[in-house]
Amino acid sequence: MKNKSLPDKKKLFGTDGIRGKANRFPIRSDIVLRVGQAMGYLLRKNHKGKKAPMVLIGKDTRLSGYMLEQALASGLNSMGIWVQLTGPLPTPGIGFLARNMRVSAGVVISASHNFYQDNGIKLFDKEGFKVSREIEREIERLVFSDELNDLISSSNQVGRSRRIDDAAGRYIVHVKNAFPLDHTLDGFRIVLDCAHGACYKVAPKIFEELGAEVFVIGNEPNGYNINEEAGALCVEKMQEKVLKSKAHVGISLDGDGDRVIMADEKGELVNGDHILGICALSLQKKGELKNHTVVATSMSNMGLETMLKAKNIKLERTEVGDRNVVEHMKKNNITLGGEPSGHIIFLDQSTTGDGCIAALNVLAVMCSENKKLSELRSVVTPVPQVQTAIRIKQKSELSHIPGYSSLIHNIEKELENKGRVYVRYSGTEPVVRVLIEGENKTLIQNYADKISNFLRENLAGV
Repeated sequence: MKNKSLPDKKKLFGTDGIRGKANRFPIRSDIVLRVGQAMGYLLRKNHKGKKAPMVLIGKDTRLSGYMLEQALASGLNSMGIWVQLTGPLPTPGIGFLARNMRVSAGVVISASHNFYQDNGIKLFDKEGFKVSREIEREIERLVFSDELNDLISSSNQVGRSRRIDDAAGRYIVHVKNAFPLDHTLDGFRIVLDCAHGACYKVAPKIFEELGAEVFVIGNEPNGYNINEEAGALCVEKMQEKVLKSKAHVGISLDGDGDRVIMADEKGELVNGDHILGICALSLQKKGELKNHTVVATSMSNMGLETMLKAKNIKLERTEVGDRNVVEHMKKNNITLGGEPSGHIIFLDQSTTGDGCIAALNVLAVMCSENKKLSELRSVVTPVPQVQTAIRIKQKSELSHIPGYSSLIHNIEKELENKGRVYVRYSGTEPVVRVLIEGENKTLIQNYADKISNFLRENLAGV
């Protein structure tokens, strides 16, 4: 039965958990409380231990995190779930601790790279992986029904919440273990941008404790400045600081620490495709690249695929989203995957994208091969790429639009095997994204304009 007191919405979860404007549906305290109750009910229902189920809740530094943390914990407590609050901690930290501390589940309150006005909720299972779509759909169903009102615990079974102090220390030790014991970062000068986010305390300690001289920026969160002119989506200050400090490398994390963009000693950017290429070649040389395969998404540049193929390494693509990458990796016994945006997954070291672990793996290659990052970066030569985004009123199946399929087919035919076309809807915005790659930048720009204009004409009024 539908709960008539709730908004007439059918969907909470997007491509990466629940996300939206803070204090607006669905990121409202009353909705988040019910998410906690729905999650708590499912955990209690499937729990087999003698003690009550335990859930870890972490968050980034945005203002609304306090409000949502309390609402979520309250919902879980009302279902008899005990809660441990870690405070600000990177998303991959909760994934690690959920498994390491043997709790029933983990939750991260974060909107990742978005500004402070937004917030979100990401759910992890006891193994540290994001929960399945089936669980998300069941939580969604329960939130919009009246069932929860009859499922809350009795007065003597209510759970309790407490803050834990050693979560950050555990995570720091875990991340440092990703760096080879026979190397240190002595002599390295590193610029580290923490995006005023969840990594502002832990990330500097990780690199400093390994011996690096660290120049930290973006480490003064005030609740409002997360990702503001800082972090993986705004790398200019990091690049400038690298040159000014004569650093060997720059590391720019996003607000929840699950992605990284780097810069070499010349200030040139090293994105997720570069990192995948650098690490894949290193692992292949050591005989440690499982199945000689890397997983990427449809957004990764053809230049990466071409280089890997020349080295007898296969690239398998998934739909956009680190969850899709991880699921494909788990299913096919592959340990390296990621996205050009900087979500890089080393599945034998982390259950989700981890910016610090990815950066340490690159630094390890620099140490073992005694090469500058600019040398390593050159292994991937990107093919010219054009991306555009068209705002729409409503999503419609693209293949059903008259003329769309023939337009794409004709462009792909003209590109032959020297380029590609990829069109998709955004999972978090009312936007359709167009990506075209090819040898001639002017030509692919014309193709992108042609597709964009077609979509504007046919989707603007849908």
